[in-house]
Amino acid sequence: MKILLCHNFYQQRGGEDQVFADEGELLQSNGHQVVRYTRHNDDIDQQGRLRVVAQTIWNRRTQDNLSEIIERESPDVMHCANTFPLISPSAYYTARSHGVAVVQTLHNYRLLCPGATFLRGGKVCEKCVHTLVPWPAVVHACYRDDRAASAVVGGMLSIHRLMKTWTGTVDRYIALTEFSRDKFIEGGLPAEQIHVKPNFVSPEPEIGAGNGGYAVFVGRLSPEKGIETMLSAWSKLSETVPLKIVGDGPLSECVKQAAANEPNIEWLGGCLLEETLSVVGDAEFLLMPSIWYETFGRTTVEAFAKGTPVIASRMGAMAELVDDGRTGLHFEPGDAGDLAQKVEQLWRDRPRRREMRTAARSEFERHYTAESNYRILMEIYEQAIDHRTRNSGSSAAQIAAGAE
Repeated sequence: MKILLCHNFYQQRGGEDQVFADEGELLQSNGHQVVRYTRHNDDIDQQGRLRVVAQTIWNRRTQDNLSEIIERESPDVMHCANTFPLISPSAYYTARSHGVAVVQTLHNYRLLCPGATFLRGGKVCEKCVHTLVPWPAVVHACYRDDRAASAVVGGMLSIHRLMKTWTGTVDRYIALTEFSRDKFIEGGLPAEQIHVKPNFVSPEPEIGAGNGGYAVFVGRLSPEKGIETMLSAWSKLSETVPLKIVGDGPLSECVKQAAANEPNIEWLGGCLLEETLSVVGDAEFLLMPSIWYETFGRTTVEAFAKGTPVIASRMGAMAELVDDGRTGLHFEPGDAGDLAQKVEQLWRDRPRRREMRTAARSEFERHYTAESNYRILMEIYEQAIDHRTRNSGSSAAQIAAGAE
């Protein structure tokens, strides 16, 4: 099978970029031909605002580039990781006009929320889920704290909702958890076209020793990740629990200051994957204190791969991935006191941590290996191709309508 992988890279490398790379390698290692089409958000700095607005809604460059690639390579399926903002939904129409099946992974909630996180003012917000025009996001400047930019994203979503882009041009969607799938169904995507396929970790790491004598957080240092909750919890602990923090982001200065004031907190900054996995494998447990609906939580699966239990917020995908009492513990989202209590509870119980390490690794081997992921991915591709074949009517009119 020949697969065309499409991805719009972010300015700061994140989990979606890693998944894009991992899936490409997975497909190639199983004998498939992989063609890649990518854009990078660094290009935005070289363009005027009006041009970026237009490209977010419909990018003619994408249309031309993909047409050339498809005519030359004849892929069986186009799999998009992220199309926002420079690839744009024009990619879907272009693929359909050439009879190529379209698969889109739902790495975030952008199709339902201009801010992509269902988070506003530190609390979950779903006001735009059922609106044709996501005006609340514009009023509250949910995208980058910028009303104009929020209006651009909201306008893109509204236009393509009216064009039925999300329901009519994508053959199969990939949600990362059942929770995420349910949210997108609630938001109007066809249930029969959304399949659950979690992320995976490859190459498969060896289980860690878990005797480093510290807790660890890995992730972007941003408000939605619950950084403030975690730091507040550490100020409430009644006993000494060292904490290592791996990552970078807008709250890095806050973390740097906390590490300077609290000898039990160490900020390691951004680390390469191999180094990160080593730190996670030696940790007693990993923290996942997010206050938003994580669509997945790759760091949780990386922790499971190393046999490290996870203390996670009781919400969204996190509550689904972590089996409370077996592979980790849950705490109330945003509740620093409850988090501190769960940290001390697990810290004091070494035998329980050992049991959880075995369970966490078993969970990884059952659900999050490259082998199991490949089987699911192939099933989704085959269903997408079958759907495209059975529904290969005229797409030229839709292309023309979208381009006008």
